[in-house]
Amino acid sequence: MSEEPGPPFRFWPAGYEALQSLHLLVKDSGIEPALLELVKLRASQINGCAYCIDMHAKDARAAGETEQRIYCLSAWRETSFYSDRERAALALTEAVTLVAQAHLAPNLVDEAAVVFAPDELSRLLYAIIEINAWNALAITTGTPEPGSYTPGKP
Repeated sequence: MSEEPGPPFRFWPAGYEALQSLHLLVKDSGIEPALLELVKLRASQINGCAYCIDMHAKDARAAGETEQRIYCLSAWRETSFYSDRERAALALTEAVTLVAQAHLAPNLVDEAAVVFAPDELSRLLYAIIEINAWNALAITTGTPEPGSYTPGKP
């Protein structure tokens, strides 16, 4: 019996390690963990990445996010549940995630800069890029299995 080969994206260890390094930088960037999880969950919803939706909904709960805000995230513009800072981050997340469909509105980054310091805004952009990369890998390779993630376990 042969051993399972593992996820295809791990056959280039240096590439995987580089993305993992970006993940660790984003995690330690100083942006609030709950906000990072909202950003990652929203991008994953847009991209249709079942594994990442499951993961980031669980991680958002672990970071103190409420069920109500998680459930309403796809309609965040229609609720009063999110702060100005969260709204700016979610608008930027949607625009960057959908950049191939419509380029960013010229003032979108300036609007985000009202509630994010320049270094925070840069870190937020890297967080959005990071989750979009993970989404692409998970969707393309079909791994890992959606529902298999447990918060706090590698």
